Amino acid sequence: MAGAELIGKEEIKEVMDVLETGIIMRYGFDKERKGIFKVREFEEACAKYCGVKYALGVTSGSAALKVALTAMNIGPGDEVIVPAFTFVATYEAVMEVGAIPVMVDIDDTLNLDPLEIEKKKTRYTKAVIPVHMCGSAANIDKITEIARKNKLLVLEDNAQGCGASFKGKKLGSFGDMGCFSFDYVKTVTTGEGGMVISNNRDLYLRSEWYHDHGHDHNPKVSRALEGRTILGFNYRMNELQGALGLAQLSKLDYLIGEQKKNKKFIMDVLAKVPGVGFRAKPDRDGDSATFLAFNLPDEKQAQKFQNLLAAEGVETVCYKRNLWHYVPNWEHFLAKSTANSKKYPFKDTSNKGKVKYLRKSIPYAEDILGRTLVMGISVKMSQEKLDSIRKGIEQAVKKM
Repeated sequence: MAGAELIGKEEIKEVMDVLETGIIMRYGFDKERKGIFKVREFEEACAKYCGVKYALGVTSGSAALKVALTAMNIGPGDEVIVPAFTFVATYEAVMEVGAIPVMVDIDDTLNLDPLEIEKKKTRYTKAVIPVHMCGSAANIDKITEIARKNKLLVLEDNAQGCGASFKGKKLGSFGDMGCFSFDYVKTVTTGEGGMVISNNRDLYLRSEWYHDHGHDHNPKVSRALEGRTILGFNYRMNELQGALGLAQLSKLDYLIGEQKKNKKFIMDVLAKVPGVGFRAKPDRDGDSATFLAFNLPDEKQAQKFQNLLAAEGVETVCYKRNLWHYVPNWEHFLAKSTANSKKYPFKDTSNKGKVKYLRKSIPYAEDILGRTLVMGISVKMSQEKLDSIRKGIEQAVKKM
């Protein structure tokens, strides 16, 4: 479970700093907090780590997406290109701002296929959201090049790829904005929480205003007298989350290093299995190594191998059958069962396009995800555990 495996004295120390002041809210009470501003410190550390100018802590990765989309002025009447393989929150965030998500196919990275952008864009398309699924980069250089050629905004969903990079540059920093999730199973965890990053000051300020009811956060006046430019809502990260994030971020490079060692051991074992291949990586060195994705020649063989591995105590996931990460499996989404009885935004008259979500429109995803198995990689894996996985794979191969 990545960062959650490493919660210890560092996190306790940072949290106690907050509790000793009694000020848990991110803003205000400057005198009482005695110089303790954990969310601000976390934002500054995150911006520095990612190589960007601005970072904004929010309540979740889902909130990060909504805040960023709002800052980018995306709303009713707009379409946003999103890959078929992602967590449901990516699509939900697009709908939360009143726009319509356009499902597109993936490539051998298991992420958004750059060539899909020009195939699926319409006159209503305003942005594209490349998702760095399972901790490894999409072809982000090609995606940003094509998007900018077509005057589309790019919002990177890096919820699962914190710490990963492409050619030495951190994921999340390529687009106009980038988003991170810090929930309990993510690479860095604050229990819940998220982050929005950008090099664009205007987008950052709109995010900052929107995430806190429009407050302009003027340090020269009290919070009650701060100015407003736009209306907003409450997506503020609290000081306890900021404290946890500071401690976790300091461990990120170590965490990824350990996962890489463990992943390599298992990959070396799988590489000997007849017919096994691995997902393409645009930058192998930049992989966060949180997951290991491997494939077999066809779906039937993959399912059989998965069952044999499970019998040996080796757990894997086939995302084509997963209910939360593959659009064709979202029955509530396909039925347009939004929380609003009017099925907003699908039935909103401002949305003029005719968007469909058909399996036949994503042939590569239908093929590759059905024959791909994914294994989670832990930070702490003893040699005994690794040997157990190796033996399980070897026993499963014998029964294929």
